[in-house]
Amino acid sequence: MTSTVPERRRRLGRVGTALVFVVLAAMLLPFADFRLGGHDPWAELRRMASGLLSPDFSSIEALGWAAVLTVAFAMCGVALGASAGFVLAPFYRFVLVRNFCIAVRSIHELFWAILLMQITGLSATTGILAIAIPYAGIFAKVLAEYLDEADPRPAAAMPPRADLISVHFFARLPLARREFRTYLLYRLECGLRSSAVLGFVGLPTLGFSLDTFFKQGMYGAVAAVLIIYYVLIGTMRLWMRRPLVPVYLTAAILVMAAMPNPPMAPGALVRFLTHDIVPAPLRSGDPGDPGTWAHFGDWLWTLLAGQALPGLAATLIVAQLALVLAGLVALLGFPLTVPPVAGRLGAALGHVALVIARSTPEYMLAYLALQIFGPSMLPAVLALGLHNGAIIAHLLGRQSAHLHQNLRPDASRGIVLYAYELLPRIYGSFLALCLYRWEIIVRESAIIGLLGIPTLGFYVDRAIQEIRIDRAVVLLIVTMLATVAIDWLSRRTRAAIAPKDLRQGAAAA
Repeated sequence: MTSTVPERRRRLGRVGTALVFVVLAAMLLPFADFRLGGHDPWAELRRMASGLLSPDFSSIEALGWAAVLTVAFAMCGVALGASAGFVLAPFYRFVLVRNFCIAVRSIHELFWAILLMQITGLSATTGILAIAIPYAGIFAKVLAEYLDEADPRPAAAMPPRADLISVHFFARLPLARREFRTYLLYRLECGLRSSAVLGFVGLPTLGFSLDTFFKQGMYGAVAAVLIIYYVLIGTMRLWMRRPLVPVYLTAAILVMAAMPNPPMAPGALVRFLTHDIVPAPLRSGDPGDPGTWAHFGDWLWTLLAGQALPGLAATLIVAQLALVLAGLVALLGFPLTVPPVAGRLGAALGHVALVIARSTPEYMLAYLALQIFGPSMLPAVLALGLHNGAIIAHLLGRQSAHLHQNLRPDASRGIVLYAYELLPRIYGSFLALCLYRWEIIVRESAIIGLLGIPTLGFYVDRAIQEIRIDRAVVLLIVTMLATVAIDWLSRRTRAAIAPKDLRQGAAAA
């Protein structure tokens, strides 16, 4: 009897945790800006739907080249990030390495691109590094977790004098090699999404074409861009074969090398590190003068109170509402992919809907919603909720399919199967995945500000436009600290209520 008490407490903790998030979202709802943009959203939606149903492939040559560049940026960025993560993974247990990885992955690729453009301009180097830097931190974390979960006996059997590198390559790495390859393919799919989104800051990927056609009201061409993008993502497992990876990577490097790169200004990197990112009061004042530090304190307080705190509040409001919406989308979406619940046709349509929602980057979804509803928090919440909810629903659908295979032949079907068989069994995994995506949603909520929604990204973008890089860096540090804090809270909560479910699904999310 005593063995069931911790499990009962864990179940109560799961229900209580979900209730806390829902209540908190309800309390924040009055503070959310959901005003429409002063026009008829349904009329705009009809105009968009009319164009989207009539794809215009007249610019197919340019779109084809944009698709090639999208793949090339993703291949090079993911390859560089995976290589760096592979090197860092054995040392992830060390505090300095772990904190470095947390710092670099907590800043979105678009933020990295905006910063890097101050040094390398609008170039291939900017796009590749913008993907590689955060992905290095992500790869290091995930690969380290795979290594830690591998069978420890081969490592324990190594000679006592064996060094860390020898133990890693001969005892730990062979056991996790297959997981490494599987995760690398998944991360390449994420890299394609990141590469497409980099077009919104000017790099010539599919996102740039989408932005250009939208601004011109050419919705048929927008439909063509989206179709090419979905085909690219949907067929990736067909054309991305292991023997062809060296060929693809070589071709991607050649494509990147052929891109016209603006010459880097002499001393740009040194100026960036020693002047641009240094706070203005310290840059122009004497560090030995107490008045300089007093001026710096005033400068920092004005920035924090006037921009960082309002931006952080908006970011957390958007993230909290999006998290609850993502949970609702997941609970309603995953049964639509299970044939005994939705039927064969319904499950096929459900799979297609989830593939579209999870394959479309949240930034792109927010951009589309922005054209309909105008600049408010509504597009951000809808985009983040749909994208992350579809990811969770997809993973839960796969788990539910395995569960149904183990049920009795006379098990119920339809809504009864969902409510009484599947949902109680996968609820722990559902909650664990929601908590895992929480930190990611906060990170994404900040970047949505680049579209004009007043989250932290809005103030970062404004500082960059005003060529006040020092302010942008402080705001990015606030973004990083908020992401790290949410990640810490999420990990503590997951460990308390659903450790087993987390290990099964977190890496895949």
